[in-house]
Amino acid sequence: MYTKTSEVVSQGHPDKCADVIADSIVDIAIIGDENSRVASEVFVAGKNIIIGGEIKSNANLNDAIYHQIVVDALTKIGYGTQKYFSYDEALHTDDIKVQVLLNQQSPEISQGVDQSSGEIGAGDQGIMFGYANEETSNYMPSAITYARAIMERVYQYALDNPDKLGVDIKTQVTVDYGTQKNFENCLPQKIHTIVVSAPSVASMHIDEVRLLIQSLIDSSGLNKALYDPDDCIIYINPTGKYTNHSSLHDAGLTGRKLIVDSFGGYAPIGGGAQSSKDYTKVDRSGLYVARYLAKHIVASKLAKKATVELSYAIGVAKPLSISVNTERTMLVEGIDDVLLAKFLEDNFPLTPQWITNKFGLDKPSKDTFLYANVAGRGQVGQEDYPWEQLDDLEKFTELKGTQNV
Repeated sequence: MYTKTSEVVSQGHPDKCADVIADSIVDIAIIGDENSRVASEVFVAGKNIIIGGEIKSNANLNDAIYHQIVVDALTKIGYGTQKYFSYDEALHTDDIKVQVLLNQQSPEISQGVDQSSGEIGAGDQGIMFGYANEETSNYMPSAITYARAIMERVYQYALDNPDKLGVDIKTQVTVDYGTQKNFENCLPQKIHTIVVSAPSVASMHIDEVRLLIQSLIDSSGLNKALYDPDDCIIYINPTGKYTNHSSLHDAGLTGRKLIVDSFGGYAPIGGGAQSSKDYTKVDRSGLYVARYLAKHIVASKLAKKATVELSYAIGVAKPLSISVNTERTMLVEGIDDVLLAKFLEDNFPLTPQWITNKFGLDKPSKDTFLYANVAGRGQVGQEDYPWEQLDDLEKFTELKGTQNV
């Protein structure tokens, strides 16, 4: 047995509530002024929502608007005025207190980011990692893909049936690769263990809850070649039924679910959160473009898996370093990780301005993407995101064609 485990949480988890609120602010600010600079942290504790950090924007923002942003975000998540959970059991939007502690962005940062040439310098220093492998149709790792599928199924049911389930949901999947060699070659053998924890209304018996969630697991679209409910360890609310949930019973903070937001532990993470930050912050834009490049490497069948690492310095536009690690899974003779890194450097500018233009990061909208939705659904791995599009495969195919397959 050789296993890998990944966890996912729903938007109703307090940490995700904080992320969604923070990115709702990013959306409002950038839609109102595409040159907005935002780094707003959110802390959700009990009925209290504290918004801190810094922001510079010409958008119409004041304490009343921030309060409405919070209410709207929490309502969409599933914490509007509820009939089925009491004020002691779960958060209600008509019972919250919002405190705003925002400052103006330091001009010393602005002078390096907004350059007279029109270029955008990196909004911070740091390292970012993008990853892809060939295990699933969207080139995401198996464990987080299936944990996310289960979470999305249970969460949508909770939204549609608030008389049954609450929206503060956690899922976890362990995939067995059988051997280390299978893992290295992206060959999962079976879904070994599934864990789901979801709140229910007080009137439901735990047996009813478990039967319901089991049916949701079975209908979540798991790979039938890997999932056999009769040969899978399944824990549903392993401590028993629970009704008390939300930030009333577990505080939330932006940026505390980085592995959930990215690759489920299959790849390194840079350590900087994406949510709460505008597009000049390379913690966000760097992750997006690194994932884009890694996905292209695998989709073009240059390698079975790939990690792309970028590093930046604050106020400097070009990345300081670019590296690629295909973990000895290269499929094309004559190409190695060093050559791939040089290919990326030569063919993709990778400046914050280029990344912004490429993915439209300064133009969030309902027709393209909203940062708040990205915060709720995961920063990578959703096929409709601009940075998930395989629109540059021709370049990678040309590289492949110059070598001996």
